[in-house]
Amino acid sequence: MLAMVILLAGCAAPKQPAVNKLHNEVGKLNQELRQLTDQASVLEQQRLLNNGVANGAWLLPAANTAVVLQSNAGQLRLSLSYVEVEANGTRALLHIRAAGEQPLIPMTMKIEWGELDPTTGKPLAVDSQSQTIEVPSSLLPRTDVTVPLRLSGIQPEQLGYVRVHDVIPAVTPDADR
Repeated sequence: MLAMVILLAGCAAPKQPAVNKLHNEVGKLNQELRQLTDQASVLEQQRLLNNGVANGAWLLPAANTAVVLQSNAGQLRLSLSYVEVEANGTRALLHIRAAGEQPLIPMTMKIEWGELDPTTGKPLAVDSQSQTIEVPSSLLPRTDVTVPLRLSGIQPEQLGYVRVHDVIPAVTPDADR
């Protein structure tokens, strides 16, 4: 009986540290794979929204990647960062970069934001909001500029998209000379 108890106690011994470490590594790899799969899905969704669209650009905060917009102010590369909670909604930074080394020109643009349909992944028009922002000449000449956005009425976890459209070059007093 004593031999049987000793044998059973040996079987119930804790796993070796190497096996525990291996389980932890597999768990971390599975988590990273899920994150990469989710990111790839969002990138594909952003690509589909922008595919064939000539009058604006869709930015999905979860995609965390830039989008190119052909506009009246030239080719612009747009991206979002620092999407954070703010008192009455969300704040984010919109990064605007000119193609190549061309300087940006003063411009205005319309920013629209809202949620995505959880089933279809398409933007929901209901409860979407918009505002016009300005990239003034005081911030230029530069090849890139960062504009703070205040996206009211929506929390960061609900923010499905930011759409940039209706980019209009600003008329400067020197343009008539």
